[in-house]
Amino acid sequence: MCLAVPGKIEKIFKDNQALVDFMGVKKKVALDLLENVNTGDFIIVHAGFAISRLSEKDANETIGYFRQIAENT
Repeated sequence: MCLAVPGKIEKIFKDNQALVDFMGVKKKVALDLLENVNTGDFIIVHAGFAISRLSEKDANETIGYFRQIAENT
């Protein structure tokens, strides 16, 4: 089972990689599987690759659920 956390693209590099902010944790991920991504887009990452784009509304809703879980543990 995989649990994916939405991340926000902060910077896109020339090597088709991006710096992504996952609720304060920043990671470099590959963008090879998605087209037309931009700084500020929310994405889902699996095994180091961006696999899906999310609306800001959906991303913020999901991030809110993760924060509720963290507060209750």
